Amino acid sequence: MKFSFNTLVMIYAVVVLVAAATWIVPGGEYTREMKNGRTLVVAGSYQAVAHQPQGFGAILVAPIKGFAQAAGIIAFLFVIGGAFMTIQDTGAIGVSVQHLAHTFAQKPHLQKFFIPVTMILFSLGGAVFGMAESAMPFVLIFIPLALSLGYDSITGMSIPFLGAAAGFAGAMLNPFTVGIAQGISELPLYSGIEFRMVVWVISTASMIAFVMWHAGRVRKDPRRSPVYELDQSRRAQMHIDGTDAAAFTGKHRLVLALFGAAMIFLVYGVLAFGWFINEIGALFLGVAIACGLAGGLTAGQITDSFKKGAQSMVGVALIIACARAILVIASDGKILDAMLFGLSGLIANVHPIVAAQLMFVTQCVINFFVHSGSGQAALTMPIMAPLADAVGITRQTAVLAFQFGEGWINPILPTSGVTMGVLGMAQIPWEKWFRWMLPLQIYFVAVAMALLAIAVVIHYQ
Repeated sequence: MKFSFNTLVMIYAVVVLVAAATWIVPGGEYTREMKNGRTLVVAGSYQAVAHQPQGFGAILVAPIKGFAQAAGIIAFLFVIGGAFMTIQDTGAIGVSVQHLAHTFAQKPHLQKFFIPVTMILFSLGGAVFGMAESAMPFVLIFIPLALSLGYDSITGMSIPFLGAAAGFAGAMLNPFTVGIAQGISELPLYSGIEFRMVVWVISTASMIAFVMWHAGRVRKDPRRSPVYELDQSRRAQMHIDGTDAAAFTGKHRLVLALFGAAMIFLVYGVLAFGWFINEIGALFLGVAIACGLAGGLTAGQITDSFKKGAQSMVGVALIIACARAILVIASDGKILDAMLFGLSGLIANVHPIVAAQLMFVTQCVINFFVHSGSGQAALTMPIMAPLADAVGITRQTAVLAFQFGEGWINPILPTSGVTMGVLGMAQIPWEKWFRWMLPLQIYFVAVAMALLAIAVVIHYQ
């Protein structure tokens, strides 16, 4: 409750501040056009319009509109929460975690590969097919596993979440960011992949090193963890006390087999059919029912477990709705396009290296409001691509600036539905996550600035 209340108040305060800005910032908008089924802004079409000050009524209505706009990811979170509570109530997850922990205890030399190998797999998912929302279900698997190995909830959450984020920023083949941005910029699809492979290695290695450093400190002294108290109660609920693992029954094996098959089907569906949150949510709804029946739960018990899990996501849903309300206020007040126009004007009159770096900063600012990679590309790249020509940098560099602003910044933003959804699943307060992530975030900003400078110098094509 503390997490939901504090974060909710903070985000709603931002809604109020943005509403206040609509009374001060001059309004403006770009013309939009449909191209290849996508709504794009028209470069050079910006014109000043009367701003639309958003008053008290708009501030109250915005979260409702935000809830409606974010209905897909909110419904997804309800289903994921319900599905995992149902599977957890079969006992299969708890027993399997105990047995895995026992295996690692018997073969400690394997444990040192646990974090890097799993994070590389998630990073490849982010780099190749844009794994982001689809990484969320794995958080509820890796937290108990990390706790059983002597780590903390932050480590368990970071393996799938930051692993995928590292790949998302490296984005060798991500069709939802690089693919769309290059298409809008009239570049050959996935061109410049060699440089982005170097970026992926740097991003993934850095993320793994930071998580392993933290995990090592926590394993030596659990009190170093920012979520030590939370993890103590979690360990008690999981019965992680060093005793022998409970017996593995046939029902447990069947539940895990069904769940494993669903995870394989999930990856196949995303890669082969382009599944997104609706299809993934439907898969988990089916998995919840199948695993509940296989685990010996009655229809009433499955329903109760599912409702209990979905209920645990209500606070997160409200946070996501308020986060989306920020975009609602900025758009309705006619200041979102005005901010983009103002920031692009700053870029036009500086040295090419500084221009590339300011493009990155601009993408970070826009990312605070727009959390869809494809949506952000459609909004910014029609402006940034010709602007890159004007300031003497390549369009490939402009795409790289977008890629960094969309990839490395998202994991710390309180307005990101995925970030807040993951934190809600993990029950980790955003304030603690922010303090833990801040050194890594500063590092990645510096890395982005350096890599963009290199891209300008080598005339990255």
